[in-house]
Amino acid sequence: MPKTTHDDDVAFIKALAELLNDNDLTELQVKRDYGEDDSLNVRVSRRNEAAAPQQYMPQPMPQSAPPSAAPPAPVAAAQGEDPASHPGAVTSPMVGTVYTQAEPGAPSFVSVGDQVNEGDTLLIIEAMKTMNHIPAPRGGTVKRILVEDGGAVEYGAPLMIIE
Repeated sequence: MPKTTHDDDVAFIKALAELLNDNDLTELQVKRDYGEDDSLNVRVSRRNEAAAPQQYMPQPMPQSAPPSAAPPAPVAAAQGEDPASHPGAVTSPMVGTVYTQAEPGAPSFVSVGDQVNEGDTLLIIEAMKTMNHIPAPRGGTVKRILVEDGGAVEYGAPLMIIE
């Protein structure tokens, strides 16, 4: 399948910028798949006056692994490892706010040392006023919890370690 031209990508990005302004949005992110090994991932956001200008640089998208460029948690920095690279890392499937319990005052879904089965709810991520239960991708023992109740998470950020 032929790759699209650079001019097509520039026109697409300009259209996204117009959509951002016309709808009074602060940020817009789109992934456009052209074929098996050809895609474009664009994030358009309003410029923060305090921020330095950013330049668009097209980069190839990984096809199978989620991004692991999330900042390491303070616990991981002390241990000198990046929890996102740990083979037992459970990463966030979305951007949102983390809740470790079903409601305030209720017990946490899991604690360090708990045994979990595949599919058990580990925590909830609220995104766009929707509560998304995050299931365990595999069974095992919860070794570390890397997020705090009520904290914000990014896509691909490590949530906990299950071994």
